[in-house]
Amino acid sequence: MADKNIYAVIQLGSKQYLIKEGDKVVAEKIDLKDGETLTVKEVLLGYDGTKTTIGQPYVENATVELINEGVKRGEKILVAKFKAKSRYRRVMGHRQLGSHFTVKAIKL
Repeated sequence: MADKNIYAVIQLGSKQYLIKEGDKVVAEKIDLKDGETLTVKEVLLGYDGTKTTIGQPYVENATVELINEGVKRGEKILVAKFKAKSRYRRVMGHRQLGSHFTVKAIKL
């Protein structure tokens, strides 16, 4: 592992993540095999320990390598429907699928 002061802001799907090497990231479901490497070129910001680089919109020649650990279900949330004064109540649970990644390398 490299220096812990190196970090980056990447875009995966429609969300942005602040990451360092070795971090675990849970993102929207992406169809990859377990152990497969995903290279992200959408690096919005990078810090190499001395200099911060801000992309317009992305940092040129910057990549982040992520190792896929599989698709797992998240925490259960409860979704409730309720109508007052009519004895109508419905409660359902939902568990969103998400891809779990480990940050392998940040190249700025």
